[in-house]
Amino acid sequence: MLNKICDLLEKTGNIRRSSYLWNAINAMLSALQSPVILMVMTRTNGVYDAGVFSIAFAVASLMLYVGLYGLRRFQASDIHEKYSFQEYQAMRFVTCGAMIVASVAYCVYGIGFKGYGPEKAAVVFLMCMLKLVQAYTDVIHGNMQQKDRLDVATKCSSVRYVLEVLGLIAALAVTHDLLLSSIVCVAVSVIGMMLTTVNAGHRYCESYRPSISRGKFRTLLIDGFPIFISLFLNMYISNAPKYAIDAYLTEEIQAVYNIIFMPAFMVMLIANFIFNPILTSYAELWLSGTREAFLELNRRIRQQLLLVLGLTVLGLAVAWTIGIPILSWIFGVDLHAYRIELCIVMIGGGALAYATFFSTVVTIIREQNFLLVCYGIAALAAFVLSGILVRNHGILGAATLYAVIMTILAVLLAVLTFKKLSDARRNLQNA
Repeated sequence: MLNKICDLLEKTGNIRRSSYLWNAINAMLSALQSPVILMVMTRTNGVYDAGVFSIAFAVASLMLYVGLYGLRRFQASDIHEKYSFQEYQAMRFVTCGAMIVASVAYCVYGIGFKGYGPEKAAVVFLMCMLKLVQAYTDVIHGNMQQKDRLDVATKCSSVRYVLEVLGLIAALAVTHDLLLSSIVCVAVSVIGMMLTTVNAGHRYCESYRPSISRGKFRTLLIDGFPIFISLFLNMYISNAPKYAIDAYLTEEIQAVYNIIFMPAFMVMLIANFIFNPILTSYAELWLSGTREAFLELNRRIRQQLLLVLGLTVLGLAVAWTIGIPILSWIFGVDLHAYRIELCIVMIGGGALAYATFFSTVVTIIREQNFLLVCYGIAALAAFVLSGILVRNHGILGAATLYAVIMTILAVLLAVLTFKKLSDARRNLQNA
């Protein structure tokens, strides 16, 4: 049976086309996990449990980046195998261990300083363990991608995402118990991992036994650190309003915020689908070094900026007119008092789409070290403003916090991008 599962995962008529398709499916399933579960949970368990799940998922998503340590792209692009799979896996064991410690520490902090009850802390920890499964499987998927089988890796992830959602929803429908359902979800995820990723990984990984020298561990730790910090800060910035709501407001408001956040997230998701296919062509134009190519790159950048603006305006129009009735119907929660908050969050979603695009351009022109400065400033602003806005203005303050942080990040990255492009234009003119 295990071999048949592997054969099904590897079956394809065109590896490249299958990789592109399943990568898109995998990204969509990952993005839809939280909204789908939240939609079911508001109807089966009510708004309070939906709020508990929302903050648990947000904390787990932050902890995930401790486990991943930003090494996936580094590993997948290591075609000359500077580091072996056993070395990447040894590093992943260390980072996953750090993720467990950080998760426990957060739960202890929640109980001691944020008023978490034992059940809420347990749900938060279980969601972190759910993401721990993702953190570990990622190193095997990176090895598959290294061997030009991204399609197999994304099929494994897609199957596991579906099993996790179905397992949690089924358990909720039967028991209406969030803690027990979370346990079922983690158990189903582990089983899914063993049947797909670990099973198929035997065909690509030399050995699952980790091994790394002290010197290589140190260099791998250094290589991944800037990426880890950038991704960690990005996740913190995106979820800062949720953490502030958890500290100052109620579980019901947490659930409402997460519901009105969904349309803004969809703007970002659509923008990512548009951005990803253009990366290679942008890089080629930049590396060509000719005046004509540079002008074409500038033209395409302007086109993308207008496209994001169009998506944001469209999203705002939908949010103002029919957004609240549709969201109220989908989630079974009366949201008619939150139209202004929804529109403010949509503005933040558009700003995040701009920030993502500018960070992509900055990476293409190989100035990614400056990303740490931009994300660091935005994270500091989030830390300073969180308590002020959310404690004093409730959910309106949370929505405003999100829009302000994302606008700060987008402006910083825009200034950096246009400065570097201006410097490049000046160099071409002087050449």
